[in-house]
Amino acid sequence: MVVHPIILCGGPGARLWPVSTPERPKPFIALLGERSLFQATAQRVSRISGAGRPLVVTGVAHIEEGRRQLAAIGVEANFLIEPCGRDSGPALIAATLWVARDDPEAAVLVVAADHHIPDADAFAASVAAASAAAADGAIVTFGARPTFAATVYGYIRAGEPLPGAGAARRVDAFVEKPDAAKAAGLLRAGALWNSGNFLFRADVMLTETAAHAPEMLASVRQAVADGVHSGDAFELGPAFAQAPRVSIDVAVMEKTDRAAVLPIDHDWSDVGSWPAIWALSPHDLAGNSVEGAAVAGESEDCLVRAGPGMEVIALGLKSVAVIAEDGKVLVSDMARSADLKAALQDLRNTARGAPVAKAGEVAGRLSRWLRQSALPLWWSFGADHVGGGFHEALERDLTPAGATRRTRVQARQIQVYAAAGLAGWPGPWRDAVDHGLADLFDHRQRADGLFHGLTDTRGSPLDGAGPLYDQAFVLLALATAARAWPERADDLRARGLALGAAVRQAFAHDGGGFRASTSRALFLADPIMHLFEASLAWIEADDIPFWNTLADELADLFLTRMYEPKGARIREAFDADWRPAPGPEGRILMPGHHYEWAWLLECWALRLGRADARAVARALYASAERGVDPASGLVVDALREDFSIDRGSSRLWPQTERVKAALLLAPAEEADAAPYLASAVQAARASERYLDPAAPGLWTDTPIVGGAPEPAAALASSFYHIAGAILALEGAQARLASAA
Repeated sequence: MVVHPIILCGGPGARLWPVSTPERPKPFIALLGERSLFQATAQRVSRISGAGRPLVVTGVAHIEEGRRQLAAIGVEANFLIEPCGRDSGPALIAATLWVARDDPEAAVLVVAADHHIPDADAFAASVAAASAAAADGAIVTFGARPTFAATVYGYIRAGEPLPGAGAARRVDAFVEKPDAAKAAGLLRAGALWNSGNFLFRADVMLTETAAHAPEMLASVRQAVADGVHSGDAFELGPAFAQAPRVSIDVAVMEKTDRAAVLPIDHDWSDVGSWPAIWALSPHDLAGNSVEGAAVAGESEDCLVRAGPGMEVIALGLKSVAVIAEDGKVLVSDMARSADLKAALQDLRNTARGAPVAKAGEVAGRLSRWLRQSALPLWWSFGADHVGGGFHEALERDLTPAGATRRTRVQARQIQVYAAAGLAGWPGPWRDAVDHGLADLFDHRQRADGLFHGLTDTRGSPLDGAGPLYDQAFVLLALATAARAWPERADDLRARGLALGAAVRQAFAHDGGGFRASTSRALFLADPIMHLFEASLAWIEADDIPFWNTLADELADLFLTRMYEPKGARIREAFDADWRPAPGPEGRILMPGHHYEWAWLLECWALRLGRADARAVARALYASAERGVDPASGLVVDALREDFSIDRGSSRLWPQTERVKAALLLAPAEEADAAPYLASAVQAARASERYLDPAAPGLWTDTPIVGGAPEPAAALASSFYHIAGAILALEGAQARLASAA
């Protein structure tokens, strides 16, 4: 019998804080010996007779660590990538569907990546003992014989033996984690610990899921259908995010009449708490387990661990865990281990915890830079106070640079100062907005209502109607100014509506959507994206049918014709039918634009309650994360259609768009939000690398290819990206505090 092992590798392992964190969770840590729990699990299932290549189910944030750890032990595996965590039910069913494509009646072994089973041979024998029952249609779970009245495990009441199935028995009942008195009663009654590991036939599990959790199965089935292969990985489609968050026990096992349990006698632990680590670790004569640069003096039955760079002295303690790791410290009575998750919640609510505190620290630095340095400097030196408008760039000595001026840059500077006014900056934002608007209307607007895209430094036009990209940014600037400056709102709303009508008249495409230029048939994603951004901004400033219709039209164009569910990607260029353009430009993927689209779709979907669009936003975000260089933590500029690197350089703006997307998409649930918050912190720190320390308020946008960016003139066009990210970090603090 060929057994297909599935290793479920998810969850933050909060009860092992501070060593286990969302960035590097429990499975990937060497808690007991030299190997991580994940490595030990992979070795264990690979030794089962007839075992196929393991399938590891994990999130995009952990796939590279999984590959690295497997390579270190010489085990090959496939990876099933979840776009977001949905608990064990959807994860297990997705993996089962993946296996069943080639063999519907395959024997599937599901194990957790973070369990401790020291006797691999005994485990293999248990799998063999369960095989007859599984082959006969039972869904077999493995029940460990309790050694004490644990309150951290679920229990199984075993019923009658299954005919012809050896030691396997029917399940009479599953019992959720009990209190101490109930646990003692279960122990006396011979109940088993629920290990959460399973053996079953794929077709049986899918049939039972169809009967008891049809909505979950439908969402997961669609996610598998829309998934895409990339080397050793299969990435689930965005429909996965629509599956309910539910364990396989609740979804199926507690309802099916095919549930069976095989009692196992070998050692098993889910290593879910520090007392469990203490029980499984070597002790000195006083019962202490000590690791790292640590001392336990005159102490008994203590667990004392000092991580790299930490030193710990524990004196006169009894049954206490003292864990120091990465600047964080836990001191806990061993008997209070079950309270750690709640205490960690309290920490996040008060001191903000690791990800939130770091985000607050970065946000504070960047906020001061924006409000005290950049905004004053770019009004004083970046505005042309003689000729009007704004300079294209500033040299490091604050002299202006650039022989021409683009309307998109003028509009972006207006938007930045209007957004700063909305965010409470007390500086002269109205002067800056008025200055920029005067230049737009006096020197850049044509008789047909559109705007020139390029002028000389005196404001004389150098082209006809500017491209759609420039019109979109003028619309965005007018909308932001209308929101920030109520006294001018009526005039700006009228101007914005007139420009919107002119854009539709000049750029609308008979085949749907909008052309990028009035002079040729050019179809690009970028101007569509910013027109979508402008329409959403106008809904905030003037919620009338015109803007709602435009936003819905652009969202529909994206979701039905531009977005590719298989691969969760968006191309940069298209033909007139909105198919990927031929040639290299139609094959390029830009992670930065994936972040921007994810952010915009989430904004639109939240307003309308569109769960499908929110799922696409998360899938786009996951695709963008594949463009993060693990060595530098920087988003690269461009990928090929198979997500291999096309341009490994890293400009400033993709880092800032990652900040915005990560903060907006971070779910309310703490465990699910943590990877997004960690990405936001990483991206914010990456953005700081481009700020010029020798000239506060300036930046360098030359691409990084390792090291630091080369000093160069600060491009005004980047201010829109930088300010947007910083204001998002500022605005996220209240939301993070309420969601923690």
